[in-house]
Amino acid sequence: MAVKPISLFAVLLTLVACGGPAQAPAPETVGSDPVLPALQQATLPTVNIAPASGWPDGALPVAAEGLQVQPFATDLDHPRWLHVLPNGDVLVAESNKQPDAPSGIRGVIMQQVMRIAGAGVPSADRISLLRDADGDGIAELRSVLVDGLTSPFGMALVDRYLYVANTDALIRFPYETGNTRIDAPGERVIALPAGDPNRHWTKGLVGGSDGQLYVSVGSNSDHGENGMDAERNRAAIWAVDPATKSSRIFASGLRNPVGLDFEPNSGALWTVVNERDELGDDLVPDYLTSVAPGGFYGWPYVYYGDRFDPRVAEDAPARVGQAITPDYALGAHVAPLGLSFADGARLGPRFADGAFIGEHGSWNRRPASGYSVVFVPFRAGKPAGRPVDVLTGFRTQDGKARGRPVGVALANDGALLVADDVGGVVWRITTSE
Repeated sequence: MAVKPISLFAVLLTLVACGGPAQAPAPETVGSDPVLPALQQATLPTVNIAPASGWPDGALPVAAEGLQVQPFATDLDHPRWLHVLPNGDVLVAESNKQPDAPSGIRGVIMQQVMRIAGAGVPSADRISLLRDADGDGIAELRSVLVDGLTSPFGMALVDRYLYVANTDALIRFPYETGNTRIDAPGERVIALPAGDPNRHWTKGLVGGSDGQLYVSVGSNSDHGENGMDAERNRAAIWAVDPATKSSRIFASGLRNPVGLDFEPNSGALWTVVNERDELGDDLVPDYLTSVAPGGFYGWPYVYYGDRFDPRVAEDAPARVGQAITPDYALGAHVAPLGLSFADGARLGPRFADGAFIGEHGSWNRRPASGYSVVFVPFRAGKPAGRPVDVLTGFRTQDGKARGRPVGVALANDGALLVADDVGGVVWRITTSE
């Protein structure tokens, strides 16, 4: 693995944060057929962190025209992911990264990024249940459903089992819809790659109509700079058979896939992926893509189909012809995490067919990008048009983060729910009519 050398002096030059509101990425880097800028000298990333400030009393994000937003639940401890149960109860994973020892300059930078951005605090390690029994759009009941977990993230209710993707294992609990507490111990289904360090710790989860569970597992590095032995079974989506407790790699070469969902018209699995850093403010675009069984999407050797990463020499020429080009570019460093298709949404015709995406926001781009919930319209099972802002206003004019969107999910009444980990809120979006 060939990696360009870096210096502490270069790091110090980049450690300068600047303010300003979030801005959309350059138009050519977004869409089904992006025109990407020319590759320049690889360097350490710009560091433009939005310090976590939280929401002042009465302040709200900005909903798109024709929509309105209100808090569904507040005072949560880093709400990351959402899962809506058949009876309308909402599960929220309150979770953070387990601390690990920083390794090298990149590790130190990432540790400081997390601290300033409000992520470097202990994990609540629990799943809470929220219930809005009177239908007023506010959860009046909150119960700790299960605690003592290990950085939980993805959740799925399948065949009377609640499956939870901890950072280090997929576990399950017997569960009857309506229950507000699980006291039975979790049963491990399979182990998941973790260890120390555990760079991309979030493990997404979705259940398929084929009886399989699909788990997203991010890479343990930016571009394989620590060698590919550290990436064994990572940067991939796993298919898990819960009956036999067996697993296989469903697709690979995905640097950090997080949100997973099935497109309702085609039935295909889709994911959102956080791409690599250190190639400039406008490279590499994060993306939304369908996932082909056995598909290889290029990481770390190439990006966006056939573009070589100059820092990675090993096997790159042989792999370029194998890489599948993603379906849709979202722009560089927007950090897409949440993904939910609009099946069942009641937010008007503009948001009837497509994908809602929670963009956590950049820490390494000037101007900043992301910090919003966007909607990518679809037609005939494929993206068809530019992203539409659904919820903005998470980043202030002076560069602070009031909140950062993560998971998105549709409530049973068609409202859109958004987990805001920095704000400690689950937001509820409905029509304003």
